[in-house]
Amino acid sequence: MRRISRKKALTLVKELDAFPKVPESYVETTASGGTVSLVAFSLMAVLAFLEFFVYRNTWMNYEYEVDKDFTSKLRINVDITVAMRCQYIGADVLDLAETMVASDDLKYEPVKFELPPERKLWQMTLLHIQERLRVEHSLQNVLFKSAMKGPAPAQRESSDDDSSSPSACRIHGHMYVNKVAGNFHITIGKSIPHPRGHAHLAALVSHDSYNFSHRIDHLSFGEEIPGLINPLDGTEKITADANHMFQYFITIVPTKLNTYKVSAETHQYSVTERERVINHAAGSHGVSGIFMKYDISSLMVRVTEQHMPLWQFLVRLCGIIGGIFSTTGMIHGMVGYVVDVVCCRFQMGVYKRMDAPPSEQGDDGQFVPTTDHQNN
Repeated sequence: MRRISRKKALTLVKELDAFPKVPESYVETTASGGTVSLVAFSLMAVLAFLEFFVYRNTWMNYEYEVDKDFTSKLRINVDITVAMRCQYIGADVLDLAETMVASDDLKYEPVKFELPPERKLWQMTLLHIQERLRVEHSLQNVLFKSAMKGPAPAQRESSDDDSSSPSACRIHGHMYVNKVAGNFHITIGKSIPHPRGHAHLAALVSHDSYNFSHRIDHLSFGEEIPGLINPLDGTEKITADANHMFQYFITIVPTKLNTYKVSAETHQYSVTERERVINHAAGSHGVSGIFMKYDISSLMVRVTEQHMPLWQFLVRLCGIIGGIFSTTGMIHGMVGYVVDVVCCRFQMGVYKRMDAPPSEQGDDGQFVPTTDHQNN
């Protein structure tokens, strides 16, 4: 009884076979079939190779959420060169809560305002990248992928071989401020503490020495990540007027960056610029200097580098192989059927009409059965 049950079960399983085997005696190979097979296998190999590169590629995914961190400090990274002597200018931050942050952590370095040829070439390259970033927004994804943690790039130093005295001041370093809107500015005179407000000691500076032509080599917020290019990096402003005000209105967006090379909390920002000459007689009032007014967005951007999962790659690979195999088989069958119909209609190839022997033709030229057929 058990043997009978096993035979019935085996028979039932055989009837469910979706891949029946065809005996080799029933299989006929043709030159056209072999040619189609070679084309199909070559196409499978090429598409599978290209699909592997798609699998290796990554893309950046952007998610937005409310920034709930209000207690941490905001780091400002600065590297600005002003065409004035260091003893004539001062930099500090005044935030919305009337809290003044002195520039004690910033370094004032006497330098020449003109750049050497190699630095000038790098600045031109940086400005060209900035122009392309304004047009090709997808280039920012490339910068995110190339970013990596590590020490900041080496700072340029003033040349000791030049006999001329430095006529500019390079202000560089970083400072921590409250995470609220504020105003980072560089103006005449050093800042002094004042119980009723904010003041700079500018009375001892001659008006003829005013020159706020400047170059922003680097300005970023948050953790400094080598490889990222910020909107103001490489900006240079030249003015011939002594009383000139440069204003930059910056909107900062907190950003959490997670790639396969780096995981950091930094900030992106957008900026609009405005500049004007201070002329009290013409009604243009203000203070000469460089003013960067920043505000912090309440939304945070989470940028994550993503990769195609392995199971999806295998499914796509099976789809490529099975689709090409089925499609080439159908095309080969349809082309063969059309060729057979055409050859049969016009009696070509294997369907070409053969002349019969005279014994098999009647007097009127019609075919007549042979003796063997008549006997049968």
